[in-house]
Amino acid sequence: MISFVPPLSRLLLWPSLIIALAFWLKGGASVGGGFPAGALAGLAVLLQYVVVGRDQTRRYVAVRYAAPLAGVGLLLVVGTAFLPVLAGYTPMSLFPRPDQQELGVGGLHLHTALIFEGGLMLIVFGLVVTVIDRFALRTGTQEESGP
Repeated sequence: MISFVPPLSRLLLWPSLIIALAFWLKGGASVGGGFPAGALAGLAVLLQYVVVGRDQTRRYVAVRYAAPLAGVGLLLVVGTAFLPVLAGYTPMSLFPRPDQQELGVGGLHLHTALIFEGGLMLIVFGLVVTVIDRFALRTGTQEESGP
C-alpha cells in the first residue's frame, strides 16, 4: 500500500517556510517575530525527518548548514544589540531613529528590529534542526548496530 504522507509532507514544507518568513517580517509590527518563525521552520524540518528520514532531509542546504546558520544568527543578534554602543547610543537602539524617515515598501518597514528578529529566527531554527539531526544520527547508528 502506498502512503500519501511523504508527498503531503514535501508539499507542506515550502508553505510552512513561507509562513515562517511572514511571521518574521510581521514581527516588528504585529503578532509574530523571530522565535515563532524559527520554531515553525524547525517543526517543518522535523516533519521531514520523521516522514522521509535523515538522509533525504539533509539534502536541503539549510538543514546541512543549520549549526552555522545559528552562529550567523547569534552574530546578527549581538551585532544589532551592541553596535549602537560604538556610535554613542544605548544598547538595542532602534534605527532609523524616530525623527528619521523609515525605509520600506507598503507595510514592510526596514529597521534594526527586523535584523534582530531575523537573527533570532536563525538561532532558533539552527538549534532546533541541529538537535533533531543529532538525535536522528544517534538513532540511526543504534539501529544499525543492534541492541
